Amino acid sequence: MEISASLVKELREKTGAGMMDCKKALLESSGDFEKAVEYLRKKGIASAAKKAGRLTKEGAVASYIHGEGKVGVLLEVNCETDFVARTEQFRQLVKDIAMHVAAANPQWVRSDEVPADVLSKEKEIAMAQMASSGKPAAVVEKIAEGKLKKFFEDNCLLNQAFVKDPGKSIEQLLKETVATLGENISVRRFARYALGEGLKTEETQ
Repeated sequence: MEISASLVKELREKTGAGMMDCKKALLESSGDFEKAVEYLRKKGIASAAKKAGRLTKEGAVASYIHGEGKVGVLLEVNCETDFVARTEQFRQLVKDIAMHVAAANPQWVRSDEVPADVLSKEKEIAMAQMASSGKPAAVVEKIAEGKLKKFFEDNCLLNQAFVKDPGKSIEQLLKETVATLGENISVRRFARYALGEGLKTEETQ
C-alpha cells in the first residue's frame, strides 16, 4: 500500500523515530496511525529515539581477539550511568559489537563520518557505471543513491547487518538495548587491527 510522506512525517514528529522506521511501522499497521505508534513502542524504537540526544559519558572500553591472534579490536561504547555500564546486558552488547567489528571490518562508525571526497568518488563511480545505460538522468541518480546506500551498509558500523542476526542492523541492535535498559547508548569509536595489515612484502629477486 502507498504511505503518504505527510503521515510518515507526522509519525516521526510524534515518536522521534527515523523516517524509515516510521514508514515500516505504517506499512506493518496498514496505515493505521495509532497502531503504528504502538508498533514503534513495542519495538523500542520510539523510546530509543527520544533518548538519542541525552549525554553519554559512562560506558566501557572492550577488547576482542579473533582467529588465534590474527585480528584484534578495541571498542568504546558509551551509556549514561555507571549502573547500566555494569549490567550484564550492556557488557554483552559491547562484546557482541566488538566481535562484529572483527568479523565485518567496518571503516567508520556512522555514515556522516565518511569523508566528502570518498562519497563524491563513490557517487562518481556509480554514475559512470550507468552512463551508457540509456536510462533517464533521474533514474540514474536514483540508482546511484541506491549504490551509496549499499556502500554505507558495507562500510559503516551502524548500517551493517549484525553478524549474529543479519535480520537487524547494528543501529537496530542499539535501539533495542536502549529500550530495554532505559538509557541512551552510543558507539563512540573503534580500532581494528589485522596481523600484517599494511606491511609491504619484499619481492624475491
